[in-house]
Amino acid sequence: MATVRTFTTTLLQQGNNVGIEVPPDVVESFDAGRRVPVRVSLRDHRYDSTIAVMGGRFLVPVSAAHRAAAGVAGGDEVSVTLEHDPQPRTVDVPADLADALTSAGVREAFDALPAGGRKGHVRSVTEAKADATRARRIAKVVDQLGG
Repeated sequence: MATVRTFTTTLLQQGNNVGIEVPPDVVESFDAGRRVPVRVSLRDHRYDSTIAVMGGRFLVPVSAAHRAAAGVAGGDEVSVTLEHDPQPRTVDVPADLADALTSAGVREAFDALPAGGRKGHVRSVTEAKADATRARRIAKVVDQLGG
């Protein structure tokens, strides 16, 4: 059974970046090291992330998309639930991107990226509105991976 912790905090904001400061005792309760994969619940919105150490504090990022979905902003006091999620993170790769990665010989490099990196590349491709944009973005991913 996964460890679940709920606490109240104020969302930290520095410039455009917003994060959840996680108390050290919460991190320790997961017994999973300092970079803990978690499922985050803010109001009725849930997403996967990882606790990271930044500036000597344990933080979980809250992207603009997650803030909008949860209806929160930097400086808001919120109740946060973190659930340790030890399952490997998977990312569904669209066929055209998968084919391009394999053809260029960089699929292994793509698969070695952290889940967030793979997800970012996939999102850039899938959010393209025009076929030409999608093709350019696929080429850019391949190029960035050394293809």
